[in-house]
Amino acid sequence: MIVGIIGSGGREHAICETLKKSKKIKELYCFPGNAGTARIAKNIDIDLKDFEEIKNFILKNKIDLVIVGPEKPLVDGIVDYLERFKIKVFGPNKVASQLEGSKIFTKEICKKYNIPTANFGIFKDREMSKNFLKSANYPVVIKADNLASGKGVYICDNKAQGNSAVDEIFNGKFGKAENLLIEEFLIGEEMSFFILTDGVSFKNFGTAQDHKRVLEGDKGKNTGGMGAYSPSRLLNEELEKKIINKIIKPTIRAINDLGTKYKGFLYAGLMITNNEPHLIEYNVRMGDPECQTILPKLNTDLLEIFLACCENRLDKIQIEWNDKKSLCIVLCSKGYPDNFKKDIEINNIEKINLKKDNFIFHAGTYKDGEKIFSKGGRVLNFVSLCDNFSKARKENIQNLLNLNWSEGYYRKDIGFKVIEKWELYRVSLREKE
Repeated sequence: MIVGIIGSGGREHAICETLKKSKKIKELYCFPGNAGTARIAKNIDIDLKDFEEIKNFILKNKIDLVIVGPEKPLVDGIVDYLERFKIKVFGPNKVASQLEGSKIFTKEICKKYNIPTANFGIFKDREMSKNFLKSANYPVVIKADNLASGKGVYICDNKAQGNSAVDEIFNGKFGKAENLLIEEFLIGEEMSFFILTDGVSFKNFGTAQDHKRVLEGDKGKNTGGMGAYSPSRLLNEELEKKIINKIIKPTIRAINDLGTKYKGFLYAGLMITNNEPHLIEYNVRMGDPECQTILPKLNTDLLEIFLACCENRLDKIQIEWNDKKSLCIVLCSKGYPDNFKKDIEINNIEKINLKKDNFIFHAGTYKDGEKIFSKGGRVLNFVSLCDNFSKARKENIQNLLNLNWSEGYYRKDIGFKVIEKWELYRVSLREKE
C-alpha cells in the first residue's frame, strides 16, 4: 500500500516510524513532513490549506490511505473534501471535528448528554466578559473558543488577570474570537485519555500525563506540551469504567445523533477529582507529545488499525501493547513559547548511540542538504521505554546531554509526580528488607 501522512510535527514523525514497521506498506509520503520523516518517507512541500493541491497529488500518486495528524485541516473539513473524490481518509469529518474546533459546541453537548464538566458561561464580547469578572469567584478558567494549539487557556486568580486574558483573546491572539468561555476552576489532577473509534465501536488507545507548563514544577506559561509519560498513574479499573460510560459513550452517541459518525482518534482531556472524571476539553487527534509517548508501546500493526477504523470493522481488531513505562522529554528552542530563534543548526543527532527502546522524534526541524536546522519552538522529542519511569527519564536526559544543543531548553522534571512516588516506594521496600 501507499500511505500519506498530513502534518509536520513530532506526532507525524512518530506515526511514520510506527507505520514503517508494517510489511504491507510499499511507500510513505508526508505532507510537508520534517527532517525526521525525510529519513523514512518522501516529504512533499504542500500548503495544508490547499485541499485541491493535496487531492491532486494523492490521486496522481495513487495513495491508498491518508492519515491526518493535526487538528487544523480536520476542523477545516479536509476529510469531507477528500472523501468526495473516493479517497480513504483516517480522521473525523468537519462536523465531528467541532469537538475541538469549538469549545462551546463541546460544552453544549456536555450539557445535553449529562457529561460531567466544569460549570461554564458563554460570553460574546469584551464588555459582557469583564462585567462577569467583577463579581466572579476566583480562580476562574478563561478559554478561547477557537483552535489555539493548546495555548488558549488562562487560569486567573483575580480580576486583573481575568481582564488581561479577555483582552488578549478578543484582540485576536488565537485568531478571530467571537466568543469565549469562563469556567469554574476544577481541583484535581489532569489525565489524557485516548480512544480510537469507527463511529460504532471503539478501542482504548492508552493514557498519558502531559506537562503543559514551560518551567519545572509546572510553572510558567502554557505550551503545546513539554513532555509526557504513559500510562497515567491515576488510571484504575473503576475510573476507566466511569470515563467510558459517563464521557466517551455519550459523546459518540451525540455525534451519531447529529446524523454523522466519528471516525478516528478522540482525545479526552480530563480532570480527576476523588476518582471522578470531568471533561476539560476534547481534541480530535492524537495529542502531541502524548502520541510520541504512546505509539512506541504499540505491538499491533498500526496500518491494520487505521484500515479497520476506516472500514467500520474496528471491533474485529485486537490491539496489543508493550507493558513498559514510557516517558517523553521535549527539547525546545530557547525562548519558547514566546520569542525563539529559528534556523539554528542541530549537530550530533546522528552521532547519538540510542538503545533499543530509545527514540528521537523530530518536531520543528527541516533538512538542508545533509544538515538539520530548527524550525519551530518544540524541536525534538526524546522518548524512552523502561521498566520504571525514573530510569526512562535518566536515559532521555543522558541522550539530551549527548546531543549538547546549546540553543535548546528542556524540563528535567518530566514525570516528577509519578517518579517521586516510585522512589519513595523503592525506599520503603529497602527498609522492609
